[in-house]
Amino acid sequence: MDQLAHPADASGTGDELIHRLAELSQIGVALSQEKDIDRLLELILLAAKKITHADGGTLYRRPADNKNTLRFEIIRTDSLGLAMGGTTGVKIPFPPIPLRDARGRENTSTVVAYAVLKEKTVAIADAYQEKGFDFSGTKVFDRHNGYRSKSFLTVPMKNHDDEIIGVLQLINAKDRRTGEIVAFTETDQRLAESLASQAAVALTNRLLITQLENLFESFVGLLNKAIDEKSPYTGGHCARVPVLTMLLAEAVHDTQQGPLALWHMTDLDRYELKLAALLHDCGKVTTPVHVVDKATKLHTLFDRINVIDTRFEVVKRDAEIAALRSGDAAGLAARWQEIDADRAFLRRANTGEEAMSAADQERVREIAKKYSWRNPAGETADFLSADEIENLTVRHGTLTAAERAIINHHVTVTIQMLEALPWPRHLENVPEYAGGHHERMDGKGYPRGLTGEQMSVQARIMGIADIFEALTAKDRPYKPGKTLTESLRILGELRLNGHIDPELFDIFVRSRVYERYAKDYLDPAQVDAVDVSKIPGYSGD
Repeated sequence: MDQLAHPADASGTGDELIHRLAELSQIGVALSQEKDIDRLLELILLAAKKITHADGGTLYRRPADNKNTLRFEIIRTDSLGLAMGGTTGVKIPFPPIPLRDARGRENTSTVVAYAVLKEKTVAIADAYQEKGFDFSGTKVFDRHNGYRSKSFLTVPMKNHDDEIIGVLQLINAKDRRTGEIVAFTETDQRLAESLASQAAVALTNRLLITQLENLFESFVGLLNKAIDEKSPYTGGHCARVPVLTMLLAEAVHDTQQGPLALWHMTDLDRYELKLAALLHDCGKVTTPVHVVDKATKLHTLFDRINVIDTRFEVVKRDAEIAALRSGDAAGLAARWQEIDADRAFLRRANTGEEAMSAADQERVREIAKKYSWRNPAGETADFLSADEIENLTVRHGTLTAAERAIINHHVTVTIQMLEALPWPRHLENVPEYAGGHHERMDGKGYPRGLTGEQMSVQARIMGIADIFEALTAKDRPYKPGKTLTESLRILGELRLNGHIDPELFDIFVRSRVYERYAKDYLDPAQVDAVDVSKIPGYSGD
């Protein structure tokens, strides 16, 4: 089927043509700047309608996963007030248009399919008079809506790889002076074809950028999954810290008071911070599992408290043998009671749930001296090794100083990993944001000992998110998740001690970021009624 001849060009004066060309140039600039796919698709169709003075139009896309169809993306008809697809939120109910039937035969009866298959523009003066295409569906639409579809201009969108990725179909050109429905002119076609070419390139570039972003985010997800496979505890942490980070960042963005009232984020800023939050613990991929998952002070590949239990049983056996030889049954009962009390004490000390006093630390050392036992080789051995004494006398938590240093080193590794990547300009701050979540306002943090003035707001936000997630986390191997009140009390004490940003802390409490987070990530038992007046360091609403 040959393309229909164009009617005489009635596009107007030379000045009008110059104006339309200028419009086309402006549209090209706008297309290159738009980053949202839905808005870009709308911009393409609206620009095509405007430059050809069309009453309606449809933009179709050729899906990458099914290039044998054309999918409705945007529909607009001004005189009917019809707007579907794109940012409208109105779903287009029409099924995709096949380019071929089940037997592989070309669907040349449908004008948009024909334009793709033959790779040419189709201009039709009056659809009702056109014999070469099937417009039965169009006529049904017209009857239901009291409309008259007349002139059509169907333009395939071909990208720089000479691949057709979509179709622009414009309906009912209007005379610029009288408003009468007329045929599309040759000038209309040339301008629409030029626009379609620019649009195809802009759309392809945006889709490619989106695909690369998705690929990178998938890689980040893969990295976090690798950490998750090493430890389910850090895996949950890697997923939750970004949520808290963005909740607090949005609260700061919305705040109308205080020193941060002028701090705002663009969409690119949000994406940069989100990536940094997702990657903030990527260095833990190098951290030994037995350190990350150390549930008790004596835990390595297993909890060594059970080995000490066995030694106590040996000591009790030896005491029993000695009592039988001496006939001192009463003394044996007292001796066993003493042994059981020391064993129970070491078991409590091993949990690391409470801060250990100096007296309790000394008692561990005394127990190590009090008993001796014979090992499987029959040799007299120390009841507690130096390593066991070091672990059991850890004052806070379950990690020794050496193990804490190993954990802390993950931040250095994170920074090294992220700084080694060739970040584009709009993501160049990711290493700084991600690497600063263990720094402190007073300069006593790690790994670089930065002060608050040396840290970005984003890094300070991540610091609070990281701490609050750790306090409330219910999947840690060494402690249960704390309640909101307990967590906010500790966070307030950290604010008073110069650990976290006081302004961000106030926004965190004032905006009730903790409530929004708790709704999805805390157990009901953790979500208690918070009295903000009792939170240390909070300056009030």
